[in-house]
Amino acid sequence: MSLLQELQDRSGNQCELCASTKNLSIYEVPPISTGGVDGSILACEHCIEQINNPETVDSNHWRCLNDSMWSEFSAVKVVAWRMLHRLKKDGWSQDLLDMMYLEPEELSFAQATGDHLDESEKIIHRDSNGAILQAGDNVVLIKDLKVKGSSMVCKQGTAVRRISLDPENAEYIEGKVDGQNIVIVTKYVKKL
Repeated sequence: MSLLQELQDRSGNQCELCASTKNLSIYEVPPISTGGVDGSILACEHCIEQINNPETVDSNHWRCLNDSMWSEFSAVKVVAWRMLHRLKKDGWSQDLLDMMYLEPEELSFAQATGDHLDESEKIIHRDSNGAILQAGDNVVLIKDLKVKGSSMVCKQGTAVRRISLDPENAEYIEGKVDGQNIVIVTKYVKKL
């Protein structure tokens, strides 16, 4: 059975957020989606467009979260939680957030994108040129770096693929070099 078929069966062939039956497609929940049924939802084109473009959010459309936030499926609850946080300036949204409960692993999945933070609270990682780094980016070292606690030296020009970001410090990223996971200071890398 295909993923689309499984999601259609699970949702009754309707958007798992607003219950629309038109223009449905698979939406993999970022940033660490496991894909498959547990990491995806069936959503309409209108919901997906607003999820991907926060500046186009229509607050009244998302009143449907009053129902979908109670879904038994984690991916649906995570998207509902994120959208409610985007809309928390509206009183009704904050009321729903106050009622909502997520298991600890669901909450950490929901917070992984930082959608719940105000712009002033977000930690932004920048490379040596000021370019914004995101999880999964590839970078190159701009100088030789000695790895603390080992005899390893990472040479200038070494590519570090699929970095991850330190959620608490904007100066640190992590990546693999020669099969070893290391922490790198952002001022010594350039985004590819």
